[in-house]
Amino acid sequence: MTFVALVDDHELLRSGLASMINSFEGFKVIMEAGNGKEFIEALKNNKPPAIVLLDINMPLMDGFETAEWIKANMPETRVLVLSMLKNGARGYLLKDSKPKVFKQALENIRDTGYFINELVSDKLMHYISNEDSFLGDGSPLSSLTENETIFLQWICSDKTYKEIAEEMHISPRTVDTYRDNLFKKLDIKTRVGLAIFAIKHGIVSV
Repeated sequence: MTFVALVDDHELLRSGLASMINSFEGFKVIMEAGNGKEFIEALKNNKPPAIVLLDINMPLMDGFETAEWIKANMPETRVLVLSMLKNGARGYLLKDSKPKVFKQALENIRDTGYFINELVSDKLMHYISNEDSFLGDGSPLSSLTENETIFLQWICSDKTYKEIAEEMHISPRTVDTYRDNLFKKLDIKTRVGLAIFAIKHGIVSV
């Protein structure tokens, strides 16, 4: 049995995730906390989990600080964050991912130590997991938001803009906004140009 902790300040979401994970064979949620401080306090009365499912934006002690603490104090525990994160994370996952994706993520973290979304390159995962950030000063990537980066990953697929909107659970108009913002930020004029940028900078691999 693989024991899992959930650290997220949204109680209803946390409860839903716990129910879903407990339905997966071989996994059991043994601990829930609303932020990093609550998680550390709860460890006094619980065994260390094998996997911590961690949100980024939380009060008192956010995901960045919590991941750093886990890396320093519980090096055997693997962190799966609910969006992109560098500090010691072994993978990332979107909150609205389908159950089968959550299950795959947990199994991959447990069995291989990493979960790499089908659209995320090994190079990018290396940067997430190590001290060198791919968002260095002066890098064109430093101006991108998380959703813009995810959008760039989908750009390299064969999906239409409408299908990308469905995959990202956003409106087609929002997709158009991401595309137009990236055209301006990166001084690129076509989808092919955005795809080349994504490949060149390791956002996806081919």
